[in-house]
Amino acid sequence: MEVKKVLQDGSVFDAKVLDLSNEVILSKFSKAIDNMACLSLGSGYSTSASAPHTLLNGFKNLVAVSAMSGWEFPQAKAMLSAAAAAPKAAGGAPVAAAAAVEEEKPKEEEEPVDMGGLFGDDEDY
Repeated sequence: MEVKKVLQDGSVFDAKVLDLSNEVILSKFSKAIDNMACLSLGSGYSTSASAPHTLLNGFKNLVAVSAMSGWEFPQAKAMLSAAAAAPKAAGGAPVAAAAAVEEEKPKEEEEPVDMGGLFGDDEDY
């Protein structure tokens, strides 16, 4: 038997929709999980997809508190020492220079725009 068309909910599709590889199915599933995690994080409702992100954000907050207060725990100490030993980002200087160039540009003042009497106030009575 050879499938030529597919009928689903009153819509007719070509048989090509059935030719999905495992990679395509996995990528679509992964994208759906990412969307669910984003919605969960944005709404503040915990789900199994958002739980790893919530835990990681909590850990980042603990490391930030550790860095600012001097309170240490082994994982934060390892993270902070790795950050201190990392080479300085070479891309930081050009970004700062670009920001300085943008600030030097004179800012244009906006001119008032005549809307042509939207409410009939341009007519003389």
